[in-house]
Amino acid sequence: MNSNQLKWVFLIALALLWGSSFILIKKGLEGFSPLQLTALRVLICGIFLALIGSKKIKQIQKHQWKWIVISGFIGTMLPTLLFSMAETEIDSAIASILNSTVPLLALITGVLFFSRQFFKKQFIGVVIGLVGSVLLILAGASLNPNQNYWFATLPVIASLMYAFNANILKTYLEDISALGIATGSFMVLIPFALGILGVTGFFEAEFLAQETVQTSLLYVAILALLGTALAKIIFNRLIQLSNPVFSTSVTYLIPVVALFWGYLDGEEFNLFQLAAGSVILLGVYISNRKKKEKKTQPLEKA
Repeated sequence: MNSNQLKWVFLIALALLWGSSFILIKKGLEGFSPLQLTALRVLICGIFLALIGSKKIKQIQKHQWKWIVISGFIGTMLPTLLFSMAETEIDSAIASILNSTVPLLALITGVLFFSRQFFKKQFIGVVIGLVGSVLLILAGASLNPNQNYWFATLPVIASLMYAFNANILKTYLEDISALGIATGSFMVLIPFALGILGVTGFFEAEFLAQETVQTSLLYVAILALLGTALAKIIFNRLIQLSNPVFSTSVTYLIPVVALFWGYLDGEEFNLFQLAAGSVILLGVYISNRKKKEKKTQPLEKA
């Protein structure tokens, strides 16, 4: 299999892994609180990465560790917690679509805080995407009045953290291998994860003996090993085989997979929500289109 064929295999595999993460979070929440699920996911993934990537930590210089710590919290632990909290009130499919705002928010944070260039088409894409997000939240609140759709703001906040993290990685940690960054950031989080699990009574025999807890533990383990650890490795390899534009196109496929799982699990989804989700993806597409040389002018910042 040549590299051109392999990149498509990796793209589809990544969409399946990340698109399935949202239903796995939902199933994990049947036995765990959002805080427990977050800590357990971090712990399992951290141990796995420590086993396969500990040698890569040597690449991290002393002055870079502060960015590794920040990346660990805003790129993993806090967003994971926010998504878990959100899915206690909103459907997993909705959370997946709101997650698609990451590329749009990455553009905004890049311009405002990291002095990156902003192009007119990107500005249009951001506006379209954010309008779609508002429409999606309003549509969900109308369809599911029994759900607290204020919780729909949590995936947006989590996506904003992912956006900041992406810019931090690009600006301060670009010279470290992706496996080294992931291993370092997760190993930093392991003590916090253990502390959370201890305080919330996870290690108590009576708690672990519950059938619901044992079933949820299986879902979280799959989520951590496949949806987090393996997905990160595949994504890094995909970037090496292709380019950032092709790699980020996985954003368009993740909600499709998540909607499929949500439908099988009995989640309601109407045409208005589908249209609002399409508006978000349109905004992402416009923002990530390759610019035409000599024709696209950067939008000056105020």
